[in-house]
Amino acid sequence: MANTKPTFEENMQHLEQIVQELQAGNVPLEKALSEFQTGVKLSQTMQKTLQNAEDTLTKMMTPDGEEVPFKRDKGYEAQAEQTDQQAEQQSDQDLPF
Repeated sequence: MANTKPTFEENMQHLEQIVQELQAGNVPLEKALSEFQTGVKLSQTMQKTLQNAEDTLTKMMTPDGEEVPFKRDKGYEAQAEQTDQQAEQQSDQDLPF
């Protein structure tokens, strides 16, 4: 049987199990340290997977079939910042105090 690499979702489930176990607090110190280290490694692996996905999704093809980084319009960042500020102002207005 071939050794298959766990999926992102499987790693997420494993990490959630580790967190729940550590939060319960009924784990001997040595096992807690080992589980924590495993959780850190899982987190790093998952971060790399997400970064690779983002890198893939932020590329586009030129008419001649070459992959190039996707560049947003110059006004995009200003528009995104303005939208964030408006959302923050709206949430502040929704507070009862």
